[in-house]
Amino acid sequence: MQIAQVRGTVVSTHKEPSLRGAKLLLLQFIDADGRLLPKYEVAADWIGAGVDEWVLVSRGSAARQIDGNQSRPLDALVVGIIDTVSVDNRNLYSKREQDRSSFP
Repeated sequence: MQIAQVRGTVVSTHKEPSLRGAKLLLLQFIDADGRLLPKYEVAADWIGAGVDEWVLVSRGSAARQIDGNQSRPLDALVVGIIDTVSVDNRNLYSKREQDRSSFP
């Protein structure tokens, strides 16, 4: 799994029928220091992540195995919304603090 930040949404009115109902998110990956990497990916999301949230992303065949639908053409799937991340005993990310900082 990898950590990424939701940067936006992708709308596709015509798509593979097995992807109907899936929200598509534009994700930007994050390094171990909490910095955004210059790499983006589109991932399916059935759990309801929102813009600016940090998420766990499963990629490759693991993304297709989540609901047992092996024929679904997924390369990346959001599998969790992150509450906190700490590295070497320092807080790298806190959803609670992120939510508070969005209010004036």
